[in-house]
Amino acid sequence: MSARTTRVRLFAATTVALAALSLTACEDGSATGVRDSASAPVAAEQSPRPEQREQKDQQAGGTDTTSTTARNDSATAGSQAAPDSDGGDDELPGDCSAENVRITATEVPRPINHLLLTATNTGAKTCALPTYPAARFGEAQSVPPVVEASKPQSLTMLEPGGSGYAGVLLSAGDGSAGNGSTVTSLTVPFDDGSVATVTLPADGVYVDDSLKVTYWLTDRSTALTY
Repeated sequence: MSARTTRVRLFAATTVALAALSLTACEDGSATGVRDSASAPVAAEQSPRPEQREQKDQQAGGTDTTSTTARNDSATAGSQAAPDSDGGDDELPGDCSAENVRITATEVPRPINHLLLTATNTGAKTCALPTYPAARFGEAQSVPPVVEASKPQSLTMLEPGGSGYAGVLLSAGDGSAGNGSTVTSLTVPFDDGSVATVTLPADGVYVDDSLKVTYWLTDRSTALTY
């Protein structure tokens, strides 16, 4: 056999061996780097979306959205507590009345031609006097004007046994005012509609067009300043 023939046969055998090796590699995927599906790791299970997790949690825990809403509504209603009856309107002072307030009239030496009205609470509860005494002397068809300069910051309250004061200018000191006359009766109305009858001095008092009253005040001397 010649050398050339020997080389041809050797090359053919080598080619056959390489082909067989390539075929084996393709069958197990080792030559291409591709693994058999049986040997590949199992893909992780896809995580559920948030809404899916919430639905699963509700199903697992038996969440009752209706009862939850009812509980929330109940809590809201409970927070809106009813007003405490203590300190309500019943605790506020009511209007004074002729039934529980006595009014007296006293002539004073100074200032001249002045009368002092004293309102005393004879009841068991604090009450509020009217802003000023709408005094009606005799048969007068109108009440005297009030001295605005004497207006207090708030209504005068009378505690049980307490007193409020109002000054009355009966007539001009120099006699310059007109329509003067002597009167022997005096009435003072209250805001509740009741009327107090006030006793005047036995000889009555002289009044004229200068007649004025102050607001009800808590201080006696202040009431006689105007």
